Amino acid sequence: MRRFIALLIIMSLLLVSCGTTPAPSDDSDDRTPADDTTPPEPVNPDEPDAQPEPDSQPEPDSQPEPDVPDDQPQPIDPDDQPKPVFPDEEPEDTRTYTEILLSQMTLEEKVGQLFLIRPDSLDPSLTPDQVHETSLYGRTEASSSMLETLKKYPAGGIVYFGKNLVGPNTLKKYMDSLSSVSGIPLLYAVDEEGGIVSRIAQIDAFGVENIGYMANIGATGDIGKAYAAGQYIGSYLSSLDLKLDFAPVADINTNPNNIVIGKRAFGSDPALVSSMVGSFLDGLHSEETIGCTKHFPGHGDTSADTHEDYVSVMKTWDQLKEAELIPFVENFEKTDMIMIAHLTLPKITSDGLPASLSKELVTGKLRNELGYEGLITTDALAMGAIAKNYSSAEAAVLAFDAGIDILLMPYDYVEAFDGVVEAVKSGRISEDRLDESVLRILNLKYQYGLLQENQ
Repeated sequence: MRRFIALLIIMSLLLVSCGTTPAPSDDSDDRTPADDTTPPEPVNPDEPDAQPEPDSQPEPDSQPEPDVPDDQPQPIDPDDQPKPVFPDEEPEDTRTYTEILLSQMTLEEKVGQLFLIRPDSLDPSLTPDQVHETSLYGRTEASSSMLETLKKYPAGGIVYFGKNLVGPNTLKKYMDSLSSVSGIPLLYAVDEEGGIVSRIAQIDAFGVENIGYMANIGATGDIGKAYAAGQYIGSYLSSLDLKLDFAPVADINTNPNNIVIGKRAFGSDPALVSSMVGSFLDGLHSEETIGCTKHFPGHGDTSADTHEDYVSVMKTWDQLKEAELIPFVENFEKTDMIMIAHLTLPKITSDGLPASLSKELVTGKLRNELGYEGLITTDALAMGAIAKNYSSAEAAVLAFDAGIDILLMPYDYVEAFDGVVEAVKSGRISEDRLDESVLRILNLKYQYGLLQENQ
């Protein structure tokens, strides 16, 4: 018996030393310990990568994402970010043709666009008095010195008078010569109202009829006749490439002693004059000719001449709105530009300046109060009301600062040009303000085919 017990003890020790233990006995007494237990793989201490991970550590690929509180920035999804723009993927340029052209112009080119001048102003051998003399010293062709002046002082356009005109062929050669040295196409202009103010129709070589005074048309009450007048004038101006007509007169002839307007106006009734002005403009436009209503805020109730010196209108703004302003305001949408007279308005403005130099009138009244958005030009800056009281440079700067876009025929073009350039350089005139007016001028030229893309 003792031997049997000793044998059992020895067998148990042998089993323990082999890593197995007897399974407890239960109803499944057919199973062996090896059926329930798989011995672990042996671990080689020389292979660290083979070390088993502790049971408490999750696999790297199965790490749970941390919770992000609602008030914290959310993770950025790369797919939601704007794509970088590479050189071959530049954003589309949405600027208009004229805006792009404006951005490429020099300061001098921009300033030049503001000026419409007599061709004689380009001749350095003439004095300013000779340039503006009514019938003498007229230049009928472009000399080499005139072309050099135009290169140095580029203008926006040329205004022809009777003393510059011989006939269609001579005029064409004249215009071609000037255009050949102009980077931006020139706007060629003329005063062609009918009646006494008819630069082309008064010269037989052009072979056109003078349609007579607008007062005669107004007296018929037939707006169709005003349309026909504008269409006829526009047709022969267009055939000569004279794109701008300083017409129609929108003044109301209310003063029988008026020595400036008189029969040039359609009449004395605001409603009649307004309808006639609108029809005349329609006629011009039918021939692709630019129109200009004049002389804002109304030159009809005066008895003196701004060609000579100051002329005052003693009416209040409310009085002007009841009559003189009507033909202008009712044709804002039709006219291409408005000409400002050199009238002083002591009951309307407090600055004592002629209307053409008054910011109170041009910007305050015409632009802001009445809401006019088109081009604005001065009357000729060589007229006595301006030239006798201001230098050419000061007049040009004052007019532009007042809100004017086009500086018409200064007494001394070179001085006026240099004055505006210096005002921009010194900051008296901002480049933004300059760009505003130049863009209006370029847009007009583009609208009427003077500027063309890819030309």
